[in-house]
Amino acid sequence: MRHFVLGTAGHVDHGKTSLIRALTGIDTDRLKEEKERGITIELGFASLGLPSGNTLGIVDVPGHEKFIKNMVTGAAGIDLVLMVIAADEGVMPQTREHLQICSLLGIKAGLVALTKTDLVEKDWLDLVQSEVTDYLKDTFLCGAPVIPVSAATESGISELLAELDKTVIQLKEKTDDGIFRLPVDRIFTMKGFGTVVTGTLISDKIRVGEDIQILPENISARIRGIQVHSLPVEESFSGQRTAINLQGIEKSTLERGNVLVRPGTVWPTQRLDVFFEYLATNTRKLKNRALVRLHTGTAEIMTRIILMDADELSPGENTFAQLILANEDVVVSGDHFVLRSYSPVTTIGGGLILDPLPGKHKRNQNKILSDYRTLLDGTLPEKIMVLLERAGFTGISIRSLSFRLGVHTKKIRDVLDKLLSSRQAILLSSEDTTVLSVHLYSQMEELILKSLTGYHKKNPLKEGVSKEELKAAMPSTVSVKLFNMLATSLGKKEKIVINQDNVRLATHQVLLAGEEDALHQSIASTYVKAGLTPPSLSDVLNSFPDRKAKAQNIIKLMLKDGELVKINEDLCFAHTVLDKLREDYKAKLAREGQATPATFKELTGLSRKYIIPLMEYFDTSKLTVRVGDHRVLREKL
Repeated sequence: MRHFVLGTAGHVDHGKTSLIRALTGIDTDRLKEEKERGITIELGFASLGLPSGNTLGIVDVPGHEKFIKNMVTGAAGIDLVLMVIAADEGVMPQTREHLQICSLLGIKAGLVALTKTDLVEKDWLDLVQSEVTDYLKDTFLCGAPVIPVSAATESGISELLAELDKTVIQLKEKTDDGIFRLPVDRIFTMKGFGTVVTGTLISDKIRVGEDIQILPENISARIRGIQVHSLPVEESFSGQRTAINLQGIEKSTLERGNVLVRPGTVWPTQRLDVFFEYLATNTRKLKNRALVRLHTGTAEIMTRIILMDADELSPGENTFAQLILANEDVVVSGDHFVLRSYSPVTTIGGGLILDPLPGKHKRNQNKILSDYRTLLDGTLPEKIMVLLERAGFTGISIRSLSFRLGVHTKKIRDVLDKLLSSRQAILLSSEDTTVLSVHLYSQMEELILKSLTGYHKKNPLKEGVSKEELKAAMPSTVSVKLFNMLATSLGKKEKIVINQDNVRLATHQVLLAGEEDALHQSIASTYVKAGLTPPSLSDVLNSFPDRKAKAQNIIKLMLKDGELVKINEDLCFAHTVLDKLREDYKAKLAREGQATPATFKELTGLSRKYIIPLMEYFDTSKLTVRVGDHRVLREKL
């Protein structure tokens, strides 16, 4: 058994509600005002079991022009339309507008009920039937059955039921993007149950007991119960009219236009990339930045339309556009939308959502327009590559790709596996399958190399830069994890060298020349001449007051290259001097077996200022070991 949703459409007082009552036995007018005035104001719902065993959920929409926005709400998620045209009046203004709305919402199937046939003669009926057929020839209902019926006499009802069944059998079920969504079209309270919301489940399925989010308010709730066509069920599926009992939620916190989703699968937005069709029936041009009314799902939001490659749009033209919303909306790529003018309120066009979470774009940019075309007509791998570029250095998760492309995560994963294996994308995180454009990854590698080149040029006497300083030179959107991946990658490619916290280009060498070389020779001579009684490090630096920073950098290089040896924070020795002392000290220990500060003074003639630091240095450099008050050779132990 398959489930589909049928929506009625047509001019006010053409008999939509009466026809549904004749088909199902259900009166979809539930408001007192509706019964008193004899017109539908709010959405009505019914269900119809077909001879084939398939089930139709029926949404009865208002026909009066004042309630068109309710009609648009009802059209969200329907699979086929029952266009209702009264035989005594024929095609009327709301007939045309409803048909336009259904077309803009991507509805491709339906049939026509020619109602109130008991009020007209056969000749007139034949004339109206011909007029209707002719009117529909340029619409998606071209060739659709036109069934004369009368709800009053029930003439033609069985024929209409048979044609409905035949049409439904031929319908293909919609491709499911795997993202559970239920736009709320009605909210009420049931005694003993609490808050109940209804809507058409437009994708995936949901079970009793599951946790859900209500967007855009971001309210968390749990599903206490589910009904489909007034019968309790454990699970509801895509295409079914569904009522959901929410646990612990007050009715006052919800409103029509809310959308039920699974947590972390859909995100609210106030900017949309779209493909937009401006209806040929419009009488004036649409200017860039015009204020319009956006209808998606069950929501209506004031919106400004930004035409991406034109200053105005003539009737019948289409274009790519950004919609800037006054309030947050909840949509997925591939959803259809309708735009109505701000004032007077009429349907002016609609189209397809290409990216529900884009950044701000500049107008009349070839690259931006090319990306729009790819998102509209490209292959799935091509569309993924566009979004990878748009995501920048933060990358994009597989769930976000599913949301922004309206494609099931399984299909996304299959494509990502191929892109990763062909090195067109980089896996940034396996935890949530976050991927990064390899093009941007390469750009970041080049940026690191460029930053290091600039640093070495500015600081020729420094071996390299700290990781922290190099990371700070990157864009703020580059995470520590990505930076470390890039550094490791460049290290493996032998482009850079990482020495603990220090990073340098692999080709970088500190070459002293001119003034730096002269300064080096002067410092080296100072330490060699001083022998075992060198000046303190601070004194050496202070002897070059106008070149102190350069002297400090040169001493760092000398320490790194081993030309100088630092034995404490303020005392350095020329390595040749220290090497000779090491050999003399070792020989004395070999002869005498042990050494004390006194015997070390005999060897060197030094004061306690130098004796203690030197003896401790030979301990830490593993020549000697302290035992009590004396030292012995480590190798003798």
